[in-house]
Amino acid sequence: MQVVSDVIGSLQDDAETLAEQVFRLIQAAIVKGEIAPGSKISEPELARVYGISRGPLREAIHRLEGQRLLVRVPHVGARVVSLSHAELVELYEIRESLEGMACRLAAERMSDAEIAELRRVLETHEQDAAFQAGVGYYQQEGDFDFHYRIIQGSGNRTLTQMLCGELYQLVRMYRIQFSAVPNRPRQAFAEHHRILDAIADRDGELAELLMRRHIGASKRNIERHYKGANDQTITSRGES
Repeated sequence: MQVVSDVIGSLQDDAETLAEQVFRLIQAAIVKGEIAPGSKISEPELARVYGISRGPLREAIHRLEGQRLLVRVPHVGARVVSLSHAELVELYEIRESLEGMACRLAAERMSDAEIAELRRVLETHEQDAAFQAGVGYYQQEGDFDFHYRIIQGSGNRTLTQMLCGELYQLVRMYRIQFSAVPNRPRQAFAEHHRILDAIADRDGELAELLMRRHIGASKRNIERHYKGANDQTITSRGES
């Protein structure tokens, strides 16, 4: 299991507990793919790498299970989640519906100041080096995340809890994994701008439609990826 060792030095004795810091480091490693999907989680190895006792480590692992980043497999232990094609499509169907609703509500409820701040978020995305090179989209979390800000702007606490809490890091994991599809970063950026324009115009119906199309396009990219992988497997078997 690959773990980025240079993050260990970032553990500081501040307001956060060591368990909280280790939780965030492991979370980031899983979401960014530094700990690969399907990898078995070794508690002794993680305890050694992060210099933490088993008690706080198990607390962190339990929290990661709550975020659906880890799954418990009988007789095996914890593994990093690895969604099947069908499960991933279901996740994007949920996003398509709920984030569309969030967009409609955001068009009704976001203040002018919040909308102006969201434009500044997109300006930050445009300046990102990976985006400029055409190899990926800006993937910071929380207030720097276009989707996160819209969901927060919906003003619906239940929706926010589901999309910015329970499912957020799992969704980020797959957004990052598929963000480097050729041409997708520029397309996604243009789609974000159109969504924001609809919100700024207070056109909730259009904002919802555009968000649903945006996530639907990402879902189709994923389906093409799996189809390509399956076709390659079939071809390889035919050549053997």
